[in-house]
Amino acid sequence: MGRTFSEKKLVIASHNQGKLREIRDLIGPLGIEVVSAGELGLPEPEETGSTYIANAELKARASAEGSGLPALADDSGLSVTALDGDPGIYSARWAGPEKDFALAMQKVEDGLQKQAASGNTDRSAAFVCALTICWPDGHTESVEGRIHGDLVWPPRGANGFGYDPMFVPAGQDMTFGESDAGWKHSISHRAVAFEKLLKRVGLDQAANGAGDNAG
Repeated sequence: MGRTFSEKKLVIASHNQGKLREIRDLIGPLGIEVVSAGELGLPEPEETGSTYIANAELKARASAEGSGLPALADDSGLSVTALDGDPGIYSARWAGPEKDFALAMQKVEDGLQKQAASGNTDRSAAFVCALTICWPDGHTESVEGRIHGDLVWPPRGANGFGYDPMFVPAGQDMTFGESDAGWKHSISHRAVAFEKLLKRVGLDQAANGAGDNAG
């Protein structure tokens, strides 16, 4: 186990509204007050890391230093097997400055169609999520979670965000875009990473207790 998290307030180092909703939902049962980097007026640092964890640590450290509070950052993306892991850490950038994920999904599909024309019909992919907590003294604890599945076309469903409408988790028949938030939270890459993080910082018992109290 890493450093124990005992503070009562946490900054979510993100300006992405979809991620903020999911992280708030995951943290809710722990009784920790959360505030977003956007609400504090903290700028988004440039993501210069070469891995998900490097980018998560970069974002968490910037918010911890800017706020004087511990900060939780997420870096996540879609890794497509036939595209050699792309878009990967550049998943958000594929959506362009307007964050147009319809465009990003089309780019993924175009790449898969090119592969298919060459005989590679593999449509498997994985969502990956790195989570980092950084304290104001610079100490970090980081974990990574992933969920495997396949990509469908055309996209299905209006729930979730990002690439959710084209991703079907392994063993399921609905995309994340077609599923309700509760079901996604229970199996997603972010949920897997969050469970690991709770154990790492000693909050897993608090989460279990909150669940018991909720019936």
